[in-house]
Amino acid sequence: MPDLPDLPDLPVRDVLPSLAQALAGPGAAVLEAPPGAGKTTLVPLALLEAPWRQGGRLIVLEPRRLAARAAARRMADLLGERTGETVGYAMRFERSIGPDTVIEVLTEGLYLRRLQADPELAGVAAVIFDEFHERSLDVDLALALTLESRTALRPDLRILAMSATLDGVAVASLLGEAPVIRSEGRMFPVAVRHLGRDPDEPVDRAVARACLEAVAMEQGSILAFLPGQAEIGRAAAFLSGRLAGEPGVEVHPLYGDLSKEAQDRAIRPPPPGSRKIVLATDIAETSLTIESVRVVVDSGLTRKPSFSPRTGTAALTTRRIAFANAEQRRGRAGRLEPGICLRLWSAAEERQMAAQPRPEILDSDLVPLVLELRVWGVRDATSLAWLDPPPAAALSAATDTLRLLGALDEDGAVTALGRRMARLPVHPRLAAMVLAGEHSGSADTAVAIAALLSGRDLLPGSTSIDLALRLEVLQGGGGEPGRRQQALSIARQLGQGRFDRGRIDPARAGALLAHAYPDRIARRRAPGSYRLANGRGALLDQAEPLAASPWLIAAELDDRGADGRVRLAAAVLPDDLPDAGRREVTVLELEGPSGRVVAKRAVMLGAIELAARHDEPSREQAAELLAQTLAPRLPALVAAAPAAERLRRRVVLLRRLEGEQSALPDLSDEGLVRDAGDLLAGWLDGLRSLRAAEALDWHAVLSARLDHATRLRLDALLPTHWTTPAGTRHAIDYGSDPPVLAVRLQEMFGAANGPVLANGRIACVLHLLSPAQRPAAITSDLARFWRTGWPDTRKELRGRYPRHFWPDDPASAQATARVRPR
Repeated sequence: MPDLPDLPDLPVRDVLPSLAQALAGPGAAVLEAPPGAGKTTLVPLALLEAPWRQGGRLIVLEPRRLAARAAARRMADLLGERTGETVGYAMRFERSIGPDTVIEVLTEGLYLRRLQADPELAGVAAVIFDEFHERSLDVDLALALTLESRTALRPDLRILAMSATLDGVAVASLLGEAPVIRSEGRMFPVAVRHLGRDPDEPVDRAVARACLEAVAMEQGSILAFLPGQAEIGRAAAFLSGRLAGEPGVEVHPLYGDLSKEAQDRAIRPPPPGSRKIVLATDIAETSLTIESVRVVVDSGLTRKPSFSPRTGTAALTTRRIAFANAEQRRGRAGRLEPGICLRLWSAAEERQMAAQPRPEILDSDLVPLVLELRVWGVRDATSLAWLDPPPAAALSAATDTLRLLGALDEDGAVTALGRRMARLPVHPRLAAMVLAGEHSGSADTAVAIAALLSGRDLLPGSTSIDLALRLEVLQGGGGEPGRRQQALSIARQLGQGRFDRGRIDPARAGALLAHAYPDRIARRRAPGSYRLANGRGALLDQAEPLAASPWLIAAELDDRGADGRVRLAAAVLPDDLPDAGRREVTVLELEGPSGRVVAKRAVMLGAIELAARHDEPSREQAAELLAQTLAPRLPALVAAAPAAERLRRRVVLLRRLEGEQSALPDLSDEGLVRDAGDLLAGWLDGLRSLRAAEALDWHAVLSARLDHATRLRLDALLPTHWTTPAGTRHAIDYGSDPPVLAVRLQEMFGAANGPVLANGRIACVLHLLSPAQRPAAITSDLARFWRTGWPDTRKELRGRYPRHFWPDDPASAQATARVRPR
């Protein structure tokens, strides 16, 4: 290893001694340093001289490939070397590490595979998590596994988390109350102007106009942030047309899928006497210095994947950035000299921005994370140390998906297939497809599909959603060279050694996709409308040629509404559908006007019925379906049976009076539905139709819930009828609260009181009827009514019914059920 040069005079130099001391002691630390402080390049170089390193390597994790390559090159330049000597880097499909490399700059995903292969991290002295504030899914998982490795295997392993904007206290707590070291930084001042944006104007046009304004009004190069590749392309085309006659201004795109050469052109200094406009995604937010930039144009938008555990689909969504991201972007303009930041939102909108970006672990597809954990040996994700624990719903959905793919067995243990899937540099779904393609002799086609689906659409302007067309392009040598290189890398990991695009068979696309997305096998139910194996619906334009296919595999679809819209798919033949996931089920149904119970034995692929035949159900099956069907309808059925409803109301009232200690069954509406199984036990045996079940004697059904002693107690406390002084017997109406007794007024002569129920706890309300059976008076205190209400009532009744007996003193008169007493 060469002698260390004098490190550049960057702000982080001031805290390097404190950082070295912290790592020499407890072995963990958090470094907070603003953009431009030099933490990415100076800290690893300074730690080369740490005594605790003892010849061990330093691993530096970067969230993006561009940042990893740029950081390694910058550190190598400072040492006067090329990458692959003291400093090297590695990422998917690219590696520059030699036998003498001490500082290895890795992307987070590659580090996870390294950690799985060597949990002890033999020969590694420290792991440095750079730009930890970005909180990618991979970095959260990498830290959780590294901490467990440190606890169980490597207590001497040093861990350093470096962040530009994240509050380091929470991270420090996760690292065992590690010290937090802060570098103040010396960023040049950056003025901020809020330009706002007309919501009707496309964001690419608004950014392009702001860039033109900056070209006219400001000096230096311009870095503009847009949400995605499509917007960058449109803005670049607009600017190139407007700047065609402007000498010395170059326009460069910058995003993850660009070739390495194109990315290098975007970040290297412009020729002397010229300047450039770099149109970038959030790839340029951190860990990257683009020379000569002093103007930042910020759209305030980013595009991130959003996963729905409900549907198992992920979609890129455009969303507003957090204020921390905005500050990171602003800092790009003050790296080398005073600058200006043009923000395409208002100051009022800025006050509504979230302080920090939402961690990916809360919104991501967790299938890769769960597979990594199972390969690591962890079944309970909550047993690990997380800043934000992964959501339970997403973990459960991911586990179900891995079982469906064959990566986990029924007990949740990783299978041999699952371990092979984890070693491939693609999503587990695509890994399952690639391994199925290897088994069926279609490895090159499967590898090509995996490469296509691992990046942006190969035909972004095409109106067709057919994946087979993309395979034809790749087969003919079209598409970006990066896709073919990606396919070659997957093939090598598979053990193929080579990728032969001539062996791509577009007709096999659907058959292979079914192994990646068995839950998105789709059967046509109407023109342009499909039912997925996961139970959802899916739609596509009826003009789309694939809409004529009886069967599809939906590789990409959105999560809008009840039916998602298919964005990418392939046709598949029924004979090519996988056997995995098929099951035979017996479905009980009600058929015909009488609701006859029939048993349908169906072969299902998820929620899709492949074949079915009818059969005679057993007595138990028929009774079970009838009980399930009747349960929500029991309150209405009982209410329609007068005797049963009267009994139910009496039981409900007495149960309420007795309180929690009551032994009476709960016959309320809720109780009938909840306890339908107990209520109907035995009554449905032998019945074969819903009509027969509805015709049950519901009074007998409810009575069977009461033993003999309970029925006697119910009759004594809440009798069904009451006998008047005239000897007539009338039903008590328990449908009102309190209960009501309707009786002709003359039948109550001579009575001091009406019926009193429940040992005197409830006085019935008397509806005293006229000879025409209409209420002449309503009272719950008969004695008082005789004294105070009777005179006026008597006067009115005598006028209407002169032939009837209306005594002066009804309390002492003889009751009668006749027109006049004998």
